[in-house]
Amino acid sequence: MNRRNFFNGAAATAVGAVAAASVSRVALAALPEPVLQASPGTQPPLVPPNGQPYNPVVTLNGWTLPWRMNHGVKEFHLVAEPVVREMAPGFKAHMWGYNGQSPGPTIEVVEGDRVRVFVTNQLPEHTSVHWHGQRLPNGMDGVSGLTQRSIQPGKTFVYEFVARRPGTFMYHPHADEMTQMAMGMMGFWVTHPKTKNPLISAVDRDFCFLLNAYDIDPGSMTPKTMTMLDFNLWSWNSRVFPGIDTLNVRQGDRVRIRVGNLTMTNHPIHLHGHEFMVTGSDGGPWPLAARVPEVTTDIGVGQMRQLEFLADEEGDWAFHCHKSHHLSLIHI
Repeated sequence: MNRRNFFNGAAATAVGAVAAASVSRVALAALPEPVLQASPGTQPPLVPPNGQPYNPVVTLNGWTLPWRMNHGVKEFHLVAEPVVREMAPGFKAHMWGYNGQSPGPTIEVVEGDRVRVFVTNQLPEHTSVHWHGQRLPNGMDGVSGLTQRSIQPGKTFVYEFVARRPGTFMYHPHADEMTQMAMGMMGFWVTHPKTKNPLISAVDRDFCFLLNAYDIDPGSMTPKTMTMLDFNLWSWNSRVFPGIDTLNVRQGDRVRIRVGNLTMTNHPIHLHGHEFMVTGSDGGPWPLAARVPEVTTDIGVGQMRQLEFLADEEGDWAFHCHKSHHLSLIHI
């Protein structure tokens, strides 16, 4: 196959993917109103107003994207756009993100939900969205030049698929990834179980956040996009200490923390004062026999780890990466 035929095939795949999504011209003309977030603080969990009930997550220094129910389909609207993110009090950075913030909003659904995500591109270049770790039709995988044509500036692309398995996932561009992820384009996705799952425990507090890194010179406000490893800002959900909010729990609570790593290196995440179990990854919940008590777990590039513990020791406890030059402390 020559280059021209290859890209013609990719274009045909993209057209077929949109057709498979069964989105009419009327639906495209009536996009859900995009919801924007101006605050960098941790927002209250979004209790589901309709659809299957679930216990919502709390996104550290972030928020959950509301949806519109349309004939049984959950519709979301992501807007890829330049944003100004407050990384700490008095320190703002010019980034790219979704719906006013970097990272973008967390998307929460229930196993078995049919989901339709409208992605509008307000960036100065093409983009796409890859739904990292999810089982879905090939045309919905979001890889520019392979499974779809890139979303051009000012255009909207529609992704539609069924959330087939419960778990914790991420989303990010698969178009000019080096630039767009270095500028802060990423977000979390949580699919809650539809029925009781023997490998997924009920918890009292459920948190999530992404590990990300930036290279911003002193006096500058814009990340460098060609840095491979020598970053100078190691952040949690695009916030740095002392601007990272605390994870507030009661003594005796069962706690789950979902951590995704979209930096260019691994992070040994360490919790003081408690032992935890790693109960799952973006591949799904782990068998009970694979779980052992830990106080530190290493999260590789592109991986997610789900930690669970009983908060039975009173006090303010540190939770951080154990690479000393990465140190971003939060208190539990």
